[in-house]
Amino acid sequence: MKITNEHLISRDLSWLDFNSRVLEEAEDKMNPVLERLKFIAIFANNLDEFFMVRVAGLKQLKPDAISSDSAGLTAKEQLDEIRKKVSALVEKQYACMNNDILPELKKSGTMILKWTELSDAEKDNLRKFFQNQIFPALTPIAVDPSHPFPIINSGAIELAVKLKQDNSNKTVQSFVEVPPVLPRFIPVASAQYKDARTYILLEDLIIENIGLLFAKCEILEVRQFRITRDMDLSIDEDGISDLLVHIQEKLLHRKKRNVIRFELIKGGNTVFEEWLMKKLELDENAKYYVPGPLHPANFFELISKELRPEITEEAWPPLPVGGIDDRKPIFDSIKKEGLIPIFLPFQTFDPIVRLLDEAAEDPSVLAIKQTLYRVSGDSPIVRALQKAAENGKQVTVIVELKARFDENNNILRARKLEESGAHVIYGVSGLKIHCKSLLIIRKEEGAIRRYLHLSTGNYNEKTARIYTDIGILTADQDLCSDVSALFNVMTGYAAAPERWNKISTAPYDLKEKFISLIDRETRLSDKHTPGRIIAKMNSLVDTDIIERLYEAAYAGVKVDLLVRGICSLKPGIKTDNINVISIVDRFLEHTRIYYFGNAGNPEYYLSSADWMPRNLYKRIEILFPVEHAGTCKTLKKMLDFELGDVRKGRILGKDGIYSATAAMGGKNIPSRSQKKTYDLFREESSKI
Repeated sequence: MKITNEHLISRDLSWLDFNSRVLEEAEDKMNPVLERLKFIAIFANNLDEFFMVRVAGLKQLKPDAISSDSAGLTAKEQLDEIRKKVSALVEKQYACMNNDILPELKKSGTMILKWTELSDAEKDNLRKFFQNQIFPALTPIAVDPSHPFPIINSGAIELAVKLKQDNSNKTVQSFVEVPPVLPRFIPVASAQYKDARTYILLEDLIIENIGLLFAKCEILEVRQFRITRDMDLSIDEDGISDLLVHIQEKLLHRKKRNVIRFELIKGGNTVFEEWLMKKLELDENAKYYVPGPLHPANFFELISKELRPEITEEAWPPLPVGGIDDRKPIFDSIKKEGLIPIFLPFQTFDPIVRLLDEAAEDPSVLAIKQTLYRVSGDSPIVRALQKAAENGKQVTVIVELKARFDENNNILRARKLEESGAHVIYGVSGLKIHCKSLLIIRKEEGAIRRYLHLSTGNYNEKTARIYTDIGILTADQDLCSDVSALFNVMTGYAAAPERWNKISTAPYDLKEKFISLIDRETRLSDKHTPGRIIAKMNSLVDTDIIERLYEAAYAGVKVDLLVRGICSLKPGIKTDNINVISIVDRFLEHTRIYYFGNAGNPEYYLSSADWMPRNLYKRIEILFPVEHAGTCKTLKKMLDFELGDVRKGRILGKDGIYSATAAMGGKNIPSRSQKKTYDLFREESSKI
């Protein structure tokens, strides 16, 4: 068969539907109020990235261009639809935040005050604070013949000031950036709200005292606004002699990239607004009015300051990993168990850090090879690798410089590693290194033995507390041999093997492997023993795989797709055998699990890859089988929990619209999959 646009949903419109589901978590009154505010911040942060990358990319296309992932829509049609959807979503976002969440937060004892709500004594104290702590960090920038229009930073809150100088009737303009390095939420020592924790927004405090920046001037108007620039770092590596230097140059030029979105507070002088638009070279389609406050993603700061049990969800502290004996080297535990699975964030990330810490000090360890895609700023992983290199181990680290928005962070980490003596490889030309692998080579009783960690997620101890991912520790020599060969491909000129022992990899044979597994289900399926596919991933876009899934469904295969974000497959076209569920909950669903029924002999796979063209063609990815019976049993339980989640699950209908899978109940009803998964591991940990 050949799929048509009837079977598809535009990738970018599907992404907006995902962010709409994030916003639903903010609107859900069953969630504690601070959790709801967190989802407001996540929604805003997601939308920023969407404009910086996806909208920026569409604006670079010709208006009548039709991309392969657009479901037949032209670039202009998508941009028009995006504007309509975004406008409606942002209106819902601010209505939820200003009319519901912040008043509810106020009832709980946390208040954001306006200047007019403060007493004279409170205003005096804040003026002193402003002069001592804020005024020195502010820089007014004039706009006149000797001061050209400045480069406005993407993402920062800006104050456009219209003013008149003394003894002059001439109106002039100036800008003041609200410094992102300063706290956005300024505590107010309030005598009138003694039982509350009170704050004022930094920009409000600056605006009320802005006259101090413009001595002997009359302030006529102050407008708050914020721009979003094209921040996609597209790199054509042909002809580049030094990728590191080239990326650094690209990062410097980001400040001058095109403005994609212009947000401003409603109200004010339209002539002043038009002047701003003209100077920024924007049309009306880039302008979005908001009631304020700007940049709700900054509410993460308030959330961190106001963490209290009564307004947050109960804590789910990471649980210990089974099979690891704390009294012995971790290598002994891996040898004894054969395979040790780690389920993040339900279980702790500590064994990965411990593995590297022990390897760095172990005289039997000869070499360490690792890929790094996104790591934290002060990463214990990087510190352990540095220590290993300083101790004389052969340390090779492949650092992906092109990890979007982490480019500068990865450059800094790479330099630290190089200074410690590690061999640092900056990716592979034309491909992103997205696989998550750690290989340790150890000499034991005169022979070489390899130990391996593979994962669906990054080596980042911070995201390991909020992303769901699964990794394995193993000494399986077939897997180790495969990954060793893959490292040779990534670091040198070795060709990929014609056949791997157990893994499949992109861009070499991963797509073919997925298609062969789907086709096998189609081939084996009959009315007595229908085939079964359960695929859990972040995004589904690849049209070849969508076509194969529909062929399987038409052959009677039951296809359940757990797709957190973008899903270009529209279910229900001449079959009810395809079911699509998206789950948005307290942890970001990030695991990729692929299950194939195989006529009663089910196979389980984990991967770093989604079913997207970029994962299958433009990245180095790994798909690896899980053959450990106990782990397979746990994976099936987790998948069943998610397929039955009527608390946080949303089901995609044949009309392309997501809806609740059932009437919502209490916040911890039995069907909430993340809670059931945590309880499963808590019960197991009690037996350790």
